[in-house]
Amino acid sequence: MTDEQIDLSGKLALITGASRGIGRAVAKAYAKAGAHVILVARTTGALEELDDEIRAEGGQATLIPLDLRDFDKVDMLGPAIAEKFGKLDIFVGNAGLLGTLGPLGHADAKEFERVMQVNVTANFRLIRTLDPLLRAADNGRAIFVSTSQGAVAGRAYWGVYSISKAALESMMRTYADETTKTNIKVNAVNPGAVRTKMRAEAMPGEDPETIPAPEDIVDTFLQLAANDCVYHGQVINAQ
Repeated sequence: MTDEQIDLSGKLALITGASRGIGRAVAKAYAKAGAHVILVARTTGALEELDDEIRAEGGQATLIPLDLRDFDKVDMLGPAIAEKFGKLDIFVGNAGLLGTLGPLGHADAKEFERVMQVNVTANFRLIRTLDPLLRAADNGRAIFVSTSQGAVAGRAYWGVYSISKAALESMMRTYADETTKTNIKVNAVNPGAVRTKMRAEAMPGEDPETIPAPEDIVDTFLQLAANDCVYHGQVINAQ
């Protein structure tokens, strides 16, 4: 099945960090493929702009302005979605913080906590609250966003971010192992170098026109959301 043929009609997809970058591109691609998308991000204005674009193209969206560090509200997502929709087909854990790059010995403890809260703890809380809904779906999908920056082997000066993504990958594989005999497929995407605000912060001297735009890598997210996805417990390179 080609990416253009992937049909998500009738499916409900929740995307975190949906207001910009990769999350925004994935949300638009899923909506174009027929999914009703639940858009989660901190910035209401950016969510409303995305909602306008999706609806202008005939798509459907539900907006949830939310700081993922507000764990009590994160825990309420599952019950709220269950009450309104009864299930969830696709969860994309895309939201993430970069933090300040530098030696671990100089890392700020409070910033370390913030990065871990968004990149790791929030995804744990999301798994916990959304798991019953994904199990209720015919073909539940959980897709996380990892990195090529040392999540496995470690990379100097990317410490806090790299550590958080290593933990996220381990959590993804743990959840995948626990859902092997279910209808859920759990994977992560390594997007590679992509033209996003986070990339610009990490690589300020890089010409953004030399790397792919977020829209150029959404095919991987479409394939992992498809009914015939065979991947499970893997990190898939988007490029």
